[in-house]
Amino acid sequence: MFRYLTAGESHGPALVGIVDGLPAGMRVDFELLSAQMQRRQGGHGRGRRMQIETDAVDFLAGLRGGVTLGSPLAVIIRNKDFDNVRALMDPRTGSGPPITRPRPGHADYAGAVKYRHRDLRNVLERASARETAMRVAIGEIARQYIGLIGISVSGFVLQIGDVAVAIPEGTPSAIELDASPVRCHDAEASAAMVACIDQAKANGDTLGGVFAVCASGMPVGLGANRQPFDRLDARIAAAMMSVQTVKAVEVGTGIVTGGYVGSRSHDTFEPGADKPSRGSNRAGGIEGGMSNGQDIVVQVRVKPIATLMNPLASVDLTTGEIAKATIVRSDVCAVPAASIIGEAMVCLALAEAVSEKYGADSVEELRANFEASQKGALALFAVPKHDGPVIAPQG
Repeated sequence: MFRYLTAGESHGPALVGIVDGLPAGMRVDFELLSAQMQRRQGGHGRGRRMQIETDAVDFLAGLRGGVTLGSPLAVIIRNKDFDNVRALMDPRTGSGPPITRPRPGHADYAGAVKYRHRDLRNVLERASARETAMRVAIGEIARQYIGLIGISVSGFVLQIGDVAVAIPEGTPSAIELDASPVRCHDAEASAAMVACIDQAKANGDTLGGVFAVCASGMPVGLGANRQPFDRLDARIAAAMMSVQTVKAVEVGTGIVTGGYVGSRSHDTFEPGADKPSRGSNRAGGIEGGMSNGQDIVVQVRVKPIATLMNPLASVDLTTGEIAKATIVRSDVCAVPAASIIGEAMVCLALAEAVSEKYGADSVEELRANFEASQKGALALFAVPKHDGPVIAPQG
């Protein structure tokens, strides 16, 4: 089964990931991997950390000649900024003055109480969204894995601050999105979003927003209704909610259809060439916890980043006195980057489901399992063809 783990602190020596369950014989496209890492670092509103890091991905195990061996894949991204804070973050000797003023909206306070830390740095280093660099790396590997059976995934921005656009009918092209400084398909809205970010920066504030992720080329039947956590929508929602600053996940048009009657909420069946087609996609490609063959469409709402240059009120945990929240280097807006992270999380969730349904030890076996499943699905409800007249049964 496909599974993964990540480790590493924001300013530690490196981020590390392990991916288990990839079939042997999958060639990794390093150019696509590098491009995806650069997309995560981009977007208007990012902080100075992105000017330091290059997010170069290296492999320590599970790969030979660029091809997976079937054994666990070990991935590493070295943090260049570690050299600037080695005295603080060295795993053996690191020490320094404690951070004691928690930021409202961050993991600082809850983590300090949970782990009994008196220095908030011990919490915020792992809680930082820097960790998502590794998720994007292994998410791209998952993307290439699910791409073996024709699934593609794309993320884009719908809202930053109070500037919003409707979700487009078709998925915007990669060229179109990469050309936008905020990964929005609408040029006028994109410019307004940039201005909104600039104003927030001038005010020492931050901005959240909404992004969407679409998965195309979906087969029918990924996920299951056997147990609650087998459901594909539950897995995708959990994957998205695990991303820092994410506060809400919507599959299809789930929010607006909550106020509709049933006749306005569901997607009608219509005759098709070799299988039924659908009159709409309000379900977002998932029904009963399983993919239904339509595009999976997920919208994700991201809160503003918790670190403000004009900080909110807090308390010094060592003295109990009123104080301003801690200021650390941060972004003004990370919604464009969050759309790339969201892509990675959908790819990882789908990779788990693909592995369960078509899982195999090699790429050849994976493709054979997939093709056999597709043929079986097409034959399941096929209308029998007769050369002569149909004779009704007697009696």
